Amino acid sequence: MSIPSGAPVAAPRVPEAVHRRRWAILGVLMFSLLIVVLDNSILNVAVKTIASPAPTGIGATQSELEWAINSYTLVFAGLLFTAGLLGDRIGRKKVLLAGILVFGLGSALAALSSSPGELITWRALMGFGAAFVMPATLAVLMNVFERDEQPKAIGIWAGSVGLGIAIGPITGGLLLEHFWWGSIFLVNVPVVIIALIAMAVLVPDSRDPAPGRVDPFGVVLSIVGLVLLVYGIIRGGELASFTDVTVLAPLIGGLLVLAGFVWHEKRSSHPSIDISYFRKPAFSAAVAAIALVFFALMGVTFFSAFYLQSVRGYTALESGLLILPLAAAQMIFAPRARLVVDRFGARAVCTVGMLLVAAGLAAFALFGADTPLWVLCLVFFVQGTGMAHIMPPVTVAVMQALPRERAGSGSAINNTFRQVGGALGIAVLGSVLSTVYRGDIEGHLDGVPAPARDVAGESIEATLGFAEKLGPAGKPLIAAANDAFIGAMHVTALGSAAVALIGAAVVAAFLPGRQQAQAGPDPARQAAEEPVHQS
Repeated sequence: MSIPSGAPVAAPRVPEAVHRRRWAILGVLMFSLLIVVLDNSILNVAVKTIASPAPTGIGATQSELEWAINSYTLVFAGLLFTAGLLGDRIGRKKVLLAGILVFGLGSALAALSSSPGELITWRALMGFGAAFVMPATLAVLMNVFERDEQPKAIGIWAGSVGLGIAIGPITGGLLLEHFWWGSIFLVNVPVVIIALIAMAVLVPDSRDPAPGRVDPFGVVLSIVGLVLLVYGIIRGGELASFTDVTVLAPLIGGLLVLAGFVWHEKRSSHPSIDISYFRKPAFSAAVAAIALVFFALMGVTFFSAFYLQSVRGYTALESGLLILPLAAAQMIFAPRARLVVDRFGARAVCTVGMLLVAAGLAAFALFGADTPLWVLCLVFFVQGTGMAHIMPPVTVAVMQALPRERAGSGSAINNTFRQVGGALGIAVLGSVLSTVYRGDIEGHLDGVPAPARDVAGESIEATLGFAEKLGPAGKPLIAAANDAFIGAMHVTALGSAAVALIGAAVVAAFLPGRQQAQAGPDPARQAAEEPVHQS
């Protein structure tokens, strides 16, 4: 991952004034990324409070709560690719400043929402802003660090994602214990103000000096295709079925539009993205690994929250604290992953990382209602260690395959595959969890009236809520719900592990080994050494 000894070293491309403050710039970029990552994990712990009647919450229904999360995801995923292109064209600093400003505005408005409809709308606005922040942070990073330092910087950048995953639930739990539900959004505002000032002072602007003509048709196709695809995935997760026409229509439509996008880009004289990069096995394997690891991980994150809170009875804050080992492992190992890759090669490191993730996921198939806490912490630490040795190398592989002038496009590809993979993981594995749970709990609802039976069997939360209304007579149903959920979790965990094993096979087959990783500059690397406009 670093330039080998004896290889010709290109002249420094980053202006000296920028080079001197590169680590301070990275701190600002991590701070900006942390806001976006942290927000979604905070919301997950607040859904019960928001569902409560006023004045505690706003009385949101289950469907409205799902769309408070999904409206953000839908807009965010749909605009990621376009945001990366705009950054390359008009300047990444401008895009980053605009994105964080919109995100802050959306946060303030979401905090003041008086109805579920308003909350859904302002969450979509937050997703709009976040779509311009995430790819811009990685694109700026690629333009303030020289090539030999990029793997180290990307490792630190990836570690900040783990930090956000962990401190989000903890922050949300603390805020909800002392303030009203809107505080989980309002807390973003002062952080955004600090980030804007730091960006304006420290972060340099960069862009593609020769971006060529705009490809408006390609941009529209990418937005429409991604929105339809992600909507279909979300809808399938809601219904716990992928055979309904309201799921199949957007899924098939999205795939057809994205196929049309690829066809158009291959024939365009001024494409938004050079599709030929996907012909390189290492590049395609890297983006596939990103999608697969987040498919598996987001699915297990989804059901582990219910396992910890519904089955084990931990509070949102306690559940957040239990995930700290995962974040700690990422923060410890991600910045050092480059050293392991330099010694053993990306193929070996990422394959072992995927196997660690698969092992951590499979361990959930052995968990019960009384599994010791130290075992949970150990499994989360193993998962975090695996991810720390996957995400930095594959991100480096994606970003260094493209010329630095197209860093925004590379970042957008990286984040789009991650977002779509994560959404698909929650939807598909969530559907598996729901289907198995419904089948297991059905036999324990024989005495429940038909209308209430459907509602009570939807999820473990619904069953436990119904059992509480029965008083002492509901205790057997609580035990049955816990057993049914644990059984469903075991099946889902094995499914997640199988996906991670597929990821291990992909990276083992296609990522470069040690000798290839240490070879001299290839044509893509030489192309990436062309001058870039900095201001």
